Amino acid sequence: MTTAVALRVFLPFALGYFLSYLYRVVNAVIAPDLVADLGLDASTLGLLTAVFFLTFAAFQLPLGILLDHYGPRRVEAALLLFAAIGAVLFAIAPNTPVLIVARGLIGFGVSACLMAAFKAYVMWFPRERLALINGFQMMSGGLGALAATQPVELALGFTDWRGVFLILAGLTVVSAVMVYAVVPEHGGGRHPEAKISDTFAGVKEIFVSAQFWRVAPHCVMSQAVFTSVVSLWSGPWLRDVAGLQRDVVAHHLFWIAAAMIAGFLSWGLLAERLQRLFGVRPMTVAAVGMSGFMVVQATVAFELPVAHPSLTLMVWMAFGFFGTAGIVPFAALSQAFPAHLAGRVNTALNLLIFVMAFAAQWAVGLVIDLWPQTASGGYAPQGYQVAFAVMLALQVLALAWFVARRAVRI
Repeated sequence: MTTAVALRVFLPFALGYFLSYLYRVVNAVIAPDLVADLGLDASTLGLLTAVFFLTFAAFQLPLGILLDHYGPRRVEAALLLFAAIGAVLFAIAPNTPVLIVARGLIGFGVSACLMAAFKAYVMWFPRERLALINGFQMMSGGLGALAATQPVELALGFTDWRGVFLILAGLTVVSAVMVYAVVPEHGGGRHPEAKISDTFAGVKEIFVSAQFWRVAPHCVMSQAVFTSVVSLWSGPWLRDVAGLQRDVVAHHLFWIAAAMIAGFLSWGLLAERLQRLFGVRPMTVAAVGMSGFMVVQATVAFELPVAHPSLTLMVWMAFGFFGTAGIVPFAALSQAFPAHLAGRVNTALNLLIFVMAFAAQWAVGLVIDLWPQTASGGYAPQGYQVAFAVMLALQVLALAWFVARRAVRI
């Protein structure tokens, strides 16, 4: 495989995932504008943002089948056009219900951006390189998260949030064209499962696998909490609990995204090197990283950054760095199943992650609304503390499950 071909495979999918993550995270920055324009309470803001994850998750199993049958190039290019339509609808939406529909359409449209890339990389790259190339793909998502922070805040000085989404719609169309026109066709893209029963037999094989269910709960809870907090509640927490002004919040979100980029690259590289040089299993690396993520969450839940304001940025950057360790299990599971099931393995895990991310993001808003708003119009710090503590407790249970089933090797 030449460098030119590798770049033709990687760069278009990287751009798609860049935009996917930008869409996912942008509400953390524009939340004050949405609240001011539409008068949203915490639970409605959570629902509006989280519906992205619901439609994203709902399409994961059909997506896996489509990826395994028709290849990642065609599937992602088509779906990105739906994301562009959703972005236009979001920009012109007159009320909250239309915004929710538009946000859901965006989630559906970008639902292939990570899984299509993972499928393409299984087809094109050696298995021992998957953790590394997956890390580079996730790094492109981190760049999208970074672009959704201070760059979006700067853009709001020239236009409003509606204008931002019109720009994103145009970029999404460009991304769709690039995926379709630049990514080369792979002769081994389809697997000869002619019957629909064979296709669903592959899905069943995954969901009855002891290997899958040893990994899934720990990975799902870690990534769901990470995704739901970074894509929305990190911004309001920095405003309401840490007491930071809007420009400082955008600055902190920028560095959280930068830490995510470092994390995506570091965990993938670390997993690849330790496996190749010392035979360390990728799930061992992932478990260590996700445990570190839980430690960082404990400091946030118990408001250590509030007691020591100088640590706020450091703690939240650690949140961004360790939260990315949950991506390593995708490479681990891809190596544990036949290559022709790669699309369905990844989308099965992604389905569970995004269903839980939807529930977690909305649930945090519901918990926060149990306390009255503060005199300044923000949300009560006690609500954040309870919500974050509950999410941490669920991850502790998932880790206990992973350790208890250590006899199942992966």
